[in-house]
Amino acid sequence: MSSSELRDADVIRRGAPPAATAAGFEAFYRREYAPVVALAFALCGRGGAAEDLAQEAFLSTHRHWAKVGQYDRPDAFVRHVVANMAVSYARRRAAEGRALVRLAGRARSSVDDLEPLDAAFWRTVRTLPPRQAQAVALYYLEDRSAEEIAEILHCSASTVRVHLHRGRTTLEDRLRDGMQS
Repeated sequence: MSSSELRDADVIRRGAPPAATAAGFEAFYRREYAPVVALAFALCGRGGAAEDLAQEAFLSTHRHWAKVGQYDRPDAFVRHVVANMAVSYARRRAAEGRALVRLAGRARSSVDDLEPLDAAFWRTVRTLPPRQAQAVALYYLEDRSAEEIAEILHCSASTVRVHLHRGRTTLEDRLRDGMQS
């Protein structure tokens, strides 16, 4: 006999109805899960959250199953739990929303806006192949040497110089074309 069967036999011996056993909970769970998820969804409006709330409600019900399984309406108990959890969920989401609004109101960009010509230049840099863009940004933005850039990008200094040369050539062509149009 398994340990849950032994517990079930002990619960029945103590006078509890068979519904208060682990097998009774399993049958209850299978029967009530979908309607409880539907209730949670109706209350919170989010599928994933509804499943989470239902799982938590059933977990709470399972913890107290020896007692809840003896109720005339254990289904009412689990629905009461999920309804309360949905209220808590809504309060939490509202508080999080208010906090985000407060934070957004205080947030300032840590990067100053660029002059239009500078913004156009960096937009064009971002169109370069990644290594060329990285080399150009490190060279012109941070004033790093080819050796320092090589160390950062894990390549040789001569490879950095090739990326810089190709990047400058491409930038010159693209920026000149952009000014002429």
